Amino acid sequence: MSAADEILDVVDEHDRVVGRLPRGQVYDQGLRHRCVFVRARDAEGRLFVHRRTPTKLVFPSLHDMFVGGVVGAGESYDDAALREAEEELGVSGLPRPEFLLKFLYDGGARGSWWSAVYEVRCELPVNPQVEEVAWHAFLTEEEVEGRLRDWEWVPDGLAAYERLRALRAADRGPGGAGTDAG
Repeated sequence: MSAADEILDVVDEHDRVVGRLPRGQVYDQGLRHRCVFVRARDAEGRLFVHRRTPTKLVFPSLHDMFVGGVVGAGESYDDAALREAEEELGVSGLPRPEFLLKFLYDGGARGSWWSAVYEVRCELPVNPQVEEVAWHAFLTEEEVEGRLRDWEWVPDGLAAYERLRALRAADRGPGGAGTDAG
């Protein structure tokens, strides 16, 4: 089955399922669906960063600081996060990713998608899928920050990154209690 034929849940503005359609049709019509973003860190705490292949349906050849993808029809966000992380990193036996936040991303003409953001520690040697990942490296937070202006990044990943930064800033803020950055 091609990626365009994968069945996705179509959801409303409250993340309730309102239908199921093939991924290609969901993308073509700009219908709201579900995605997961997983920030993978190695044993030293560095972030997995990669450039997407030119054959990707969405945002080909752009850099990303998350692994992830669409949530399949009937699949939970948690299950999709683990599946996508293991698939894209080319590993098995990862711990279950930790949920961090969820937000509705507005992709303009591309539509919108509910985006659940996770983090996982990957201490295994990675072997990324060649169909998904054209280049990869583990970079420090400072190295990622330094490349934000120099590299072309996937816009939804940048939105997730900005929300995580805001969440961390709120956690360190005057009250220290934190917020749901969504």
